[in-house]
Amino acid sequence: MRTLLKNGRILDPKNNIDKIGDILIENDKIVKASDKIEEDTDEVIDATGKYVMPGLIDLHVHFRDPGLTYKETIKTGCEAAINGGFTSVFAMPNTKPVCDNAEIVRYVQEEGEKYGINVYQVGSITKGMKGEELSDIDGMVKAGCIALSEDGKSVMNSAVYRKAMKKAVELNIPILAHCEDINLVEGGVMNLDENSMRLGMKGISNAVEDIIVARDILLAKETGATLHLCHCSTEDSVKMVEAAKAEGVKVTAEVCPHHFTLTSDDIKKDDANFKMNPPLRTKNDVEALKNGLHNNIMDIISTDHAPHSKEEKEKSIKDAPFGIVGLETSVALTYTYLVKTGILTPLQMAEKMSYNPARVAGLNVGHLSVGAVADIVVIDPEKEYTIDTKDFKSMGRNTPFNGWKVFGEVVLTVAKGKILKNTGETK
Repeated sequence: MRTLLKNGRILDPKNNIDKIGDILIENDKIVKASDKIEEDTDEVIDATGKYVMPGLIDLHVHFRDPGLTYKETIKTGCEAAINGGFTSVFAMPNTKPVCDNAEIVRYVQEEGEKYGINVYQVGSITKGMKGEELSDIDGMVKAGCIALSEDGKSVMNSAVYRKAMKKAVELNIPILAHCEDINLVEGGVMNLDENSMRLGMKGISNAVEDIIVARDILLAKETGATLHLCHCSTEDSVKMVEAAKAEGVKVTAEVCPHHFTLTSDDIKKDDANFKMNPPLRTKNDVEALKNGLHNNIMDIISTDHAPHSKEEKEKSIKDAPFGIVGLETSVALTYTYLVKTGILTPLQMAEKMSYNPARVAGLNVGHLSVGAVADIVVIDPEKEYTIDTKDFKSMGRNTPFNGWKVFGEVVLTVAKGKILKNTGETK
C-alpha cells in the first residue's frame, strides 16, 4: 500500500523542518519526503492548508482497564486517542487491580495492539500503590513496560522512592511523577483562594505540589534518575524546573491544556467538571505555565485524560472524583490558546505534543524522517468548530470545555501506515 500526502505544511521538530511538501508512505514506513513527489500510488491525500505532524504522543492517560471499565475501556480509550490525533499513549497504573506486575502490562499492551495505536502500560512504583514495597519492576520491564509512575498519588516514603529511582536508572527508564504532599491536602477539592472560600470548599495550596516537586528534583539529582514531572500547575514548579535544568538534573515537565486555559475564577458554581488534580490555579500560575512552555522550560503537553461516569461527575465538587477527559480536545485547545495567540510556534506544538514525549520515553518515533514508522496526524488549523461531548469517542463526557468555540481540527490520523481516521476534508 502506497499513500501520498501532498502539499501539507510539514512540521518535523527533530529535523527542524517547517515547509510545504509531500510525504510518501509505503506499508508502515515513510519512504520519501520532499518538496514535490510524482509517483504512482494507491491513494493521494491532499493536505493543502493543513499541518502535517508526527503522530501525537500522550505520556499521561487513564484507560481504566482492568477493573474500572464502566468509565473507559482500552477500546474506547484508543478510539478517543485516534479521534484526537494520538498514535501512542501511556496508560497510568491506577487501575483495579493496580498495574504492579507483568501480567497486567502484557494484557493492556496486547489489547491496545488490536486498535492500531501503541498503548504503553506504565508500571506502578510500589505494590498496590501503597507506597511501602517496590513492585516487580524487573518483571514489568521484561513484559514491555518502559516507564514507572505512582500517578494519582506520590510515593510519600522518600527512602522507598529513592530505591525506585535507583532501579529506574539501572533499567534506563523514566519516572513519571505525580507531585502531591498528601499530608497537606487535608480534604481539599479545589485551589486554596477566594474562590474556594466563595463556594465553601476546602482548598489545596500550591505548596501541596511544590514541596514534592522540590523533593523529587533533589532525589533525581542524587540518583541520576530521569524524572518527568506530570501535570505541573504552579508558578514555583516552573521556577524549580528551570533551576534544576540549569544544574544539569535530568528533569522534564508537562502542562495540561486545562491548566493553561482555565483558572479557579472560571469555577462559577459547584460543577465537578472543573474538579481536577492538581486543581485549577490562579492567573499568575497560568501565565507562568504559558511562559514556561514558550521558553521551552516546560517540555511537553499531555492530557491527563481521566474519564468518569456521568453519575460520579454529577455529584458536588466535594464528593466527585478528580479528573476530566482530554484526548479529544487537546489539539484544538493547544492550537487556539497557544499557537493562534503566538505563545507557541506550530513547530513547538509538534515538539511538545510528539517529539519531546518520544524522547522522554526513549522511543524512536515523534518525527517524519525517511525510514521512520508512518505515525502522522494532519490538522486543519483554520477549521473553527464547537466542542460537543456528543461527538466524543471516549465514554467520558466530563469536561469543562463543552460548548467552547475553538480552532484546529484533527482531520487525519495515520498509525503504522494505516489510516485510522479521515474526516474526508483532505480529499
